[in-house]
Amino acid sequence: MTAADDPPLDLGRLIAALNRHGVDYLLCGGAAATAYGAERRSEDADCVVRRERANLDRLASVLQELNARLRVAGLSDAEARQLPVRIDSDTLADLSITTWMTDAGPFDVLAGLEALDGRLLRYEELAARATVLEGQGFSVRAAGLDDIIAAKERAGRPKDLEALPELRAIRNARQAQWQAEPEP
Repeated sequence: MTAADDPPLDLGRLIAALNRHGVDYLLCGGAAATAYGAERRSEDADCVVRRERANLDRLASVLQELNARLRVAGLSDAEARQLPVRIDSDTLADLSITTWMTDAGPFDVLAGLEALDGRLLRYEELAARATVLEGQGFSVRAAGLDDIIAAKERAGRPKDLEALPELRAIRNARQAQWQAEPEP
């Protein structure tokens, strides 16, 4: 949950910065679910990023451009701005999950998504099943809907469990549409 004075999520601005800097990433979580057509809105953007050094350098440039600061439970945004955080590829490589507040809103960077069996699915594995989705004025690569559903099932948080019926219905509708399309 974001505080009233925090910048709201501006997904278009965030995606534009990631794309402009050439970051290899996949949108996942609630923002990806919304891009797939879910009605439930997300207050933050979650992305899985390729963990190679050059890509983390590009991600660090995006975070710096968007004036990123850590999101820390119990600290106000003003207090978080005072934390001595170095935003570079070394810092990003050392952490599997980072939660940021940026001028484009809340942004979480993940090393991967958890599969139902507990394995961490990294960018390379997820990218093989990714989908290009059209947003309002932008295109974005998103983790596959099956991977997003599995990660929400694995997480088991109330908000994730509440989102599952709608996500499964979207998946079923997409599968029915693909099966109904004539072959070329």
